[in-house]
Amino acid sequence: MEQRKRIGILTSGGDCPGLNAAIRAVAKTAIASGYDAIGIIRGWQGLLGEKSNIILLDRINTSGIIDRGGTILSTSRTSPFDIKDGPQQVINSVKRLGLDGLIVLGGDGTLNCSLEMYELGLPIIGIPKTIDNDVRGTEYCIGFQTAVQVATDALDRLRSTAASHHRVMILEVMGRNAGWIATYAGMANGADYILIPEIVMDDKKIGTLIEMLTARNKRGISFSIIVVAEGTVIDGTKYSYNVDGKTSKLGGVGRYLAEIISERTDFNTRFSALGYVQRGGTPVAYDRSLATHFGVKAMQIAKEGKYGRLIALKNNKVRDVPLEDVRGGIRPCSLKIYNIAEKFFG
Repeated sequence: MEQRKRIGILTSGGDCPGLNAAIRAVAKTAIASGYDAIGIIRGWQGLLGEKSNIILLDRINTSGIIDRGGTILSTSRTSPFDIKDGPQQVINSVKRLGLDGLIVLGGDGTLNCSLEMYELGLPIIGIPKTIDNDVRGTEYCIGFQTAVQVATDALDRLRSTAASHHRVMILEVMGRNAGWIATYAGMANGADYILIPEIVMDDKKIGTLIEMLTARNKRGISFSIIVVAEGTVIDGTKYSYNVDGKTSKLGGVGRYLAEIISERTDFNTRFSALGYVQRGGTPVAYDRSLATHFGVKAMQIAKEGKYGRLIALKNNKVRDVPLEDVRGGIRPCSLKIYNIAEKFFG
């Protein structure tokens, strides 16, 4: 009797909405194709060492998960390249488990790691997932649209408070190196100003912002909404804070911006940081659909033995492109799209 083929699935890096929808799509497509779907627990970490941490995915444990946030496979930020002999340990585990290929769901860091592992001989297909939407090679990543919706909802709520109290309200959203969430959520909310990492805020631009706020006030508009990505540079600095006195985490630019506005004007200014709530919870319909399309496509090309590929959205069509397309750093926010939002500032 011919041995059943096996496909491995892992999630690595930060969690995001839509991961379970993708896992479900890969697993159910694999099962329908006569494959065993093997879930790797905690990302690359599950393939390190002599004993792999795995689960057999079936129709039961992948049912009812399409609307669940997070990942049933758990995740970690472990990279095999940070561990002594890590890449070889992963290769050995894949061979020991009898996997014909590995489908990896990850962001920029995970997918670049996947590319290196592919170049070492591991049969890999990548699926892009990150709320930052900053993976090269694709127009959208799993999780992005949900994060935009969460940020937009928060901005809508802040607007009612800003109007009631005649305040300038600042919302800090995620976006370490790319301002996709800030731009899309700000545009959807009709924010009065958007700050992103792609545009450095020097003193001249801060002055322009202050002038805009002052002009609104003179027109009789007593409140304003500002959205800022956490990685925005002001006066040459990216802002961070300490966790437990040890680890430095990006964030705090919203507070700093509020201080600047308060110092230079008499406007009642407040800030709020949205934080991890952007990454959790139920995925919106778009992310569930995109994740399903990506998962099915990944399994389809795996059956063809077509590895070293990235599942991507190009011109609103799901395609597979070379995995090496993820090289070259993060994908910055489109200034063309930002410029559309900018037309409504003030």
